[in-house]
Amino acid sequence: MFNRAGLTAISVTLAIHVYGQSPAPSSAPTTSSPSTAAKSPASSPSPSPSPTSEQIINSLGEADLQAALSLLKANFASPDAITDAELNRATLTGLLVRMPGGLMLLANREATTNENAGPFYSEIFEGHIGYLRLGDLNPVNLKELDKKLQEFGQKKIDAAIVDLRASSTGDLAEAAEFAKRFCPKGKPLFSVRKPGARQDRQFTSDRDPAFQGLIVVLVDGDTSGGAEALAATLKLHDKALIIGQSTAGRAVEYSDQPLPSGKILRVASAEAVLPDGQPVFPAGVKPDLPVEMPETEKRQVFRQSAEKGMGPFVYETDRPHLNEAALMAGTNPELDIPDAQRRLRSRSAQPLRDPVLQRALDVVTSLEIYQKH
Repeated sequence: MFNRAGLTAISVTLAIHVYGQSPAPSSAPTTSSPSTAAKSPASSPSPSPSPTSEQIINSLGEADLQAALSLLKANFASPDAITDAELNRATLTGLLVRMPGGLMLLANREATTNENAGPFYSEIFEGHIGYLRLGDLNPVNLKELDKKLQEFGQKKIDAAIVDLRASSTGDLAEAAEFAKRFCPKGKPLFSVRKPGARQDRQFTSDRDPAFQGLIVVLVDGDTSGGAEALAATLKLHDKALIIGQSTAGRAVEYSDQPLPSGKILRVASAEAVLPDGQPVFPAGVKPDLPVEMPETEKRQVFRQSAEKGMGPFVYETDRPHLNEAALMAGTNPELDIPDAQRRLRSRSAQPLRDPVLQRALDVVTSLEIYQKH
């Protein structure tokens, strides 16, 4: 079984590898002819960039803000346009822009339906790596997860890739139930902090975990709500490596406040806080290994995987792959493709790929090789 502590070493190795691919600046000084040097003016520091409007607004104090509004009312060419209604509308517009995860304005309750989340899906790669796309964090998918984790135990699966890129729904209590399947018994998972409440709501694991191997978590901007709290908890307790893109920054509980017109003001009324006191809102969860993938391509992959599985989106059959023998020999078969074959591949249409899942599989493979040697 993988040693989770070894994941840190692999993360550093991968980071060094990625950094090493970028060309380093030359340390040799640039020489110039005497005539050129004589014509060149003395070097001077480049001017500081002008602050943006947002930076200027953020720098204003209360006195500046009040003065700006008073001056606007007194000096604007169309004073009838600066009404209290317009100022209130501008205030609400600004708050919606500045706090996208904490405040939303909905046309009606039906507009709250989320179409991005998907059903539960699982697969096994290379005989020992379990792939779990959790989808909605709801009781139905929790039962599916329990079945698969039991199957993983029977098949001696020692690494799990938990894909939360289609988990954009689910409340914080449901997220805690999913976390209990992976986190040690007796450990505090996270709490829900609500302003004005007498105390925080605490969620603690009250059962033995169903899986105790290596865990890698996949996230992106579609990962929101309880799924963000789950990702942060797995990183804290299981040393899970986070791969992908930053999450939505909405690990909160919302309250829907009806407006007189029937529209809904959705307000973040409580937030998830980790045991170390670190809130998940509004910054979200940042990846340890950032990997870009267009949202439209990801959704195509997820739709097609129901029939094809995820294998076609991470493996190519027409080229050699990085493997243990190549790593030990210090070679990379993926770079040793003949020039003619490489040119042919570049001209052909590129098939759909899931680079986030591929990176996760590479990490698990690298860690396996690292522990063997």
